[in-house]
Amino acid sequence: MIQLHDKTFVPFINEKTISAAIKKLANQIASDLNDEVPVFIGVLNGAFMVVSDLMKVYPRNCEVSFVKMASYEGTGSTGKVQELIGINENLRGRQVVLVEDIVDTGNTLEVLYEIFSKQDVKSLKTATLFFKPEAYKKSLKIDYIGIEIPNKFIVGYGLDYDGLGRNFPEVYQLKTQQMTNIILFGPPGAGKGTQAEFLKDTYNLVHISTGDVFRYNIKNETELGLSAKSYIDKGQLVPDEVTINMLKAEVEKNEGANGFIFDGFPRTEAQAKALDKLLSSKNTQVNGMVALEVDDEVLVKRLLERGKTSGRPDDADESIIRNRIKVYYDETAILKDYYQKQDKYFGVNGVGSIEEITERLNNVIDAL
Repeated sequence: MIQLHDKTFVPFINEKTISAAIKKLANQIASDLNDEVPVFIGVLNGAFMVVSDLMKVYPRNCEVSFVKMASYEGTGSTGKVQELIGINENLRGRQVVLVEDIVDTGNTLEVLYEIFSKQDVKSLKTATLFFKPEAYKKSLKIDYIGIEIPNKFIVGYGLDYDGLGRNFPEVYQLKTQQMTNIILFGPPGAGKGTQAEFLKDTYNLVHISTGDVFRYNIKNETELGLSAKSYIDKGQLVPDEVTINMLKAEVEKNEGANGFIFDGFPRTEAQAKALDKLLSSKNTQVNGMVALEVDDEVLVKRLLERGKTSGRPDDADESIIRNRIKVYYDETAILKDYYQKQDKYFGVNGVGSIEEITERLNNVIDAL
């Protein structure tokens, strides 16, 4: 992600895709014009990178010039095209190709076409790297289109937001929804399950419990569930790939969510990196690892008390309880270090009334 002025932008179109589109434009134009020597007219400021790269891959002789017109302020088109400056060449009888970086409303291109069509040129063609069909309402035909894109505001590769962003070699789109993604941790008996329910309701987040996800997939004999069960039945650990694919399926079930609470995952640095990759593919990220911190003796007392009603044998044996707590610390120590390096680890005092602990968690998440 990148920050330009007051707005956040996320990756949209990579360099490889842009290069392929530029080459496609060059080949199409060259094929149509045969041995003609065209004059490419680039529209500044945005099209300077498009024209530069187009010249590098154009397979025949050509000439280039630039004009300047502006119709953008901020993230929207003003609809007013300013005066044309910069054209000094005699274009009479020449093959002219107008090159835009992006065409959305088509206001600029329409005015340009009208101006150049009066120059007694032999032929006038139009080309654009990016085209927004949803926004385009003009009748003027665009002869060459590199990439069709949704009607979203983009920056990079010559395109800017109030002067910034033109220098990026790839394209970013405006991030319109800020998601909050929390990894909730806590040792056995810390009250994590109770607090997850409050957080889910307060912030309208989707609670994804790894245990619940495993049980659902195994019970319903999904492909991932059967794969996981085959390892469990052999007494083996389920590979990270299977687990992350289950989580990916849960995330994709909830497209448009305000965010997620991940409960029970990640457990290792490799899993943390896999989660980062998954969320990055959805144009979001982990905002923080929030861990309830409770003294061991308090945890043991809580779990032994819970064991009187829970019916769980591992809540009734103190030695098992202490081992479970030890395993938790052994696992989370690595993750604590991983997220602390990113300033994303937040320890929260887990001792007190449920309401007091909830308020502490809310304060942390509000800050995120």
